[in-house]
Amino acid sequence: MTGSNVTVEFLQLPHGRGLPQPAYQTLEAAGMDLVAAVPDDAPLVLAPGRHGMVPTGLVIALPPGFEAQVRPRSGVAAKFGVTVLNSPGTIDADYRGEINVILINHGREPFTIRRGERIAQMVIAPVTRAGLVAAAGGLSATARGGGGFGSTGR
Repeated sequence: MTGSNVTVEFLQLPHGRGLPQPAYQTLEAAGMDLVAAVPDDAPLVLAPGRHGMVPTGLVIALPPGFEAQVRPRSGVAAKFGVTVLNSPGTIDADYRGEINVILINHGREPFTIRRGERIAQMVIAPVTRAGLVAAAGGLSATARGGGGFGSTGR
């Protein structure tokens, strides 16, 4: 395996018991799949244009200096138009609550989320904290300057 490894402790909450724990689906995958911890008898239905909070039944303890990013699953987005609304969602190292995923349905049909369905992926990443310093007399010039929102091409 390439890259660096970090140990992340987790707990499954009572409503998440019996569900698969987050797992990488391939040897080189960057993200672990998160699954829905909705009741078997009460799937969550997202109407077109609507969003909802999907519980995972998972609590994690990230080590200091790391974050977890919650990102969309590309297949769900491509096939159904369903994605993570606040992508990427950030889980800070000091957060100890349940991981919930905010999904939105940009598709044309209702999207049903059933218990155990893979709904998002979680990427563990190092955090770099910046020390901001007020610039005395302005910022250095660049060729791009203040151009944004398509200023460098299509």
